[in-house]
Amino acid sequence: MFELKRGADVIKVEPQVFDLLVYLISHRNRVVSQSELLDSIWSGKIVSLSTVASRINAARSAIGDSGAAQKLIRTIQRKGFRFVGDVSEAGAASAKPQSADMEAATGQQIRFCTTVDQVRIAYALAGEGRPILKAGNWLNHLEYDWKSPVWSHLLKWMASEHQLIRYDARGNGLSDWSVTDISFDAYLRDLESVADASGVERFALFGISQGVAVCIAYAAKYPERVSHLVLYGGFARGRRIRGTLDDIEQAEALITLMRTGWGQENPAFRQVFTSMFLPGGTPEQMQWFNDLQKTTTSPNNAVRMRFVSDTLDVSSLLAEVKAPTLVLHCKDDAVQPFSEGMFIAAGIPGARFVALEGRNHLILETDPGWPKFRDEVGRFLSQG
Repeated sequence: MFELKRGADVIKVEPQVFDLLVYLISHRNRVVSQSELLDSIWSGKIVSLSTVASRINAARSAIGDSGAAQKLIRTIQRKGFRFVGDVSEAGAASAKPQSADMEAATGQQIRFCTTVDQVRIAYALAGEGRPILKAGNWLNHLEYDWKSPVWSHLLKWMASEHQLIRYDARGNGLSDWSVTDISFDAYLRDLESVADASGVERFALFGISQGVAVCIAYAAKYPERVSHLVLYGGFARGRRIRGTLDDIEQAEALITLMRTGWGQENPAFRQVFTSMFLPGGTPEQMQWFNDLQKTTTSPNNAVRMRFVSDTLDVSSLLAEVKAPTLVLHCKDDAVQPFSEGMFIAAGIPGARFVALEGRNHLILETDPGWPKFRDEVGRFLSQG
């Protein structure tokens, strides 16, 4: 059970007001839009503007603020709200910034950069050595992925051999959620901004799933910056581009599931996606992925991002890729077909293709293909 206190006094607030206050404090590094609050606090339910305003006023009152003063919760006109007060954790050993504590505890540094269309992108640096930049894919969260039972083995292995640079694409994770443009071109801008902000001139580029297409587009546009290209579990053509009528109808059904069930407390709707991405996952891994889906983005953004994934097409750019390329794909991938991996490898001049055993879309440490993945990628990145 949690309590809100001012000094020694316990302040009684409605649960929804408490949740609103916690959310604003947790996301104090950015402006939180009204639509994001509706998705996160009201689970996408239709509520009046006056309801939102009353909850904001109640949160202000609970912490000794007001709409006139706005010393702690500030209204940003036409954008949303932001908590601007100082925050410290009870029992902290020192007054170090939260980011410094997090870096010491996790071994990664989280920073921010801004794209040309004024979207703030969170990116992380970890490890030392020759740099490798991992493109954002569908659903990332820099903090949760780093310690998760699904991603951590891959990320920490890469950071043990290289300087690993990765980021949360717009609309999810620690990057801005309230954005006008969620499109393939916007995803490319996110990657361009992180590459420039990192200060690294030349690097290996690593893409997984949807991030593969973004990497292909970047490598074709900036051949002088990409030393190696590693593509795993990807596709050059979205389901609505390459698929049959049945594939398109299935894509529509999945988007409908997102619209109606993504933000619900009951994970049954999100379990559909977990079963697709991790059919061989342990209960712990599947539960983590269920929780990640709700934590890392809003229902509305999930739909927008999924539509980009279904409609992208970089097939015309494959022949323009100049970097040495390694393409890996699991034979029984339940999300992106094995044939799409072969299509990518056949289209990129000189690309090497490696077939892996397994059916999980995200490669797990217990997968039969993980040792081969690690050996092949390690050997490839050590060349040149």
